[in-house]
Amino acid sequence: MKRLENYLIGIDQGDIVLFSDFEDGGDMWTGRGPRERRRRVEFSEEYRKLPSVQVSISMWDVDTSRAFRADVSAEAIDGAGFDVVFRTWGDTRVARVRVAWLAIGELRQSDEWNIY
Repeated sequence: MKRLENYLIGIDQGDIVLFSDFEDGGDMWTGRGPRERRRRVEFSEEYRKLPSVQVSISMWDVDTSRAFRADVSAEAIDGAGFDVVFRTWGDTRVARVRVAWLAIGELRQSDEWNIY
């Protein structure tokens, strides 16, 4: 469990189109085997400590004639942002993916000083 020590709790959220490979024949639609897409998301305000980040697929457009294999995660999380990572494998064909995200964590107080 993450304990928040600050009364300034920030919740930031968004929804991004991670890719759309159907129109231009991208590898998520035409490829086979392990494939990955990664995109950096910047928070609207920097967190004081590492926030908790949750990601989920909010829209997918896939070929239903094959098995659908997918993994979506948040990686490289820091106070300023994180990477959304979508992976698939095998013969799965993915035309488009949109990912929703939510971050919760401590914000800096307006009178807090950074002394290095």
